[in-house]
Amino acid sequence: MAVKIRLRRMGSRHQPIYRLVVADSSAPRDGAFIETIGHYNPRTEPATVVIKEDRALEWLSKGAQPTDTARSLLRQQGILSRFAEAKRAAKAQAS
Repeated sequence: MAVKIRLRRMGSRHQPIYRLVVADSSAPRDGAFIETIGHYNPRTEPATVVIKEDRALEWLSKGAQPTDTARSLLRQQGILSRFAEAKRAAKAQAS
């Protein structure tokens, strides 16, 4: 089962709000998901992004692949850089 970190659209017509979810890659965009790890509201100024860092890092370490938009949100929050640091530290400790 390939797992993705992606956005799930919520809200009414013309007023989108997105949840950042971990889902099976074959599930529909707004279908079944495994866990909600944050939310994103592009309609506020500036856009609101809230991500549970510990859960995101755990799913990334388990091999979950973020979509392009999810990757940019994770990068904005600094989560991808922390994940890369942890990976480098684990590799250095193993050798």
